Amino acid sequence: MKEKELERLIKLKELEQNLYQKRIHTICGIDEAGRGPLAGPVVIAGVIMPPDSMIEGVNDSKKVSEKKRERLYDEIIQEAISYSVAIIGHDIIDDINILQATKKGLTQVVEGLAVKPDLILVDALQHINTKGIPYESIVKGDAKCYSIAAASILAKVTRDRIMREWDEVYPQYGFIAHKGYGTAKHIAAIREYGLCPIHRRSFTTHFV
Repeated sequence: MKEKELERLIKLKELEQNLYQKRIHTICGIDEAGRGPLAGPVVIAGVIMPPDSMIEGVNDSKKVSEKKRERLYDEIIQEAISYSVAIIGHDIIDDINILQATKKGLTQVVEGLAVKPDLILVDALQHINTKGIPYESIVKGDAKCYSIAAASILAKVTRDRIMREWDEVYPQYGFIAHKGYGTAKHIAAIREYGLCPIHRRSFTTHFV
């Protein structure tokens, strides 16, 4: 590992290292992917990494290429003490709104962990049900915290894989390229073809 990358990872782990020194042994980072798109699910992931974990390239998923995220996904789940992923569909998002859907997924993630963490670090969310486990909400946590960054990669890769599968079913919308986000091409496709079953009706009222 190059010295510059090592320094970046050490800085990304500062928060967790301080917690480990306070005898907090297991930390779960939680993040989501897909709160903003016009179509598809929101995916929430949680991961407990070993205290000495230092996987080269782990970063906020938005700063990592798709090809690199796929590789990191495999490395993270191989090294993780425990991880959990929840997928909340477009229908539930329309029913209870995206914020509540994300919080619902977070609770499912906590319930799905095989190991109960001492502390949960979550990217920005507050007023959440962590089943009694203490949590800290960190604004832009995926760029400041190693565990949240790792979770962001699990969430992003999982969601991208889902949207690639949907692209095969509804190729006219170009999901493989934009993953359901509101790009100009996606909006143009909605106006030409109308909505497909995985579009979020509550997100697309202006385009139909």
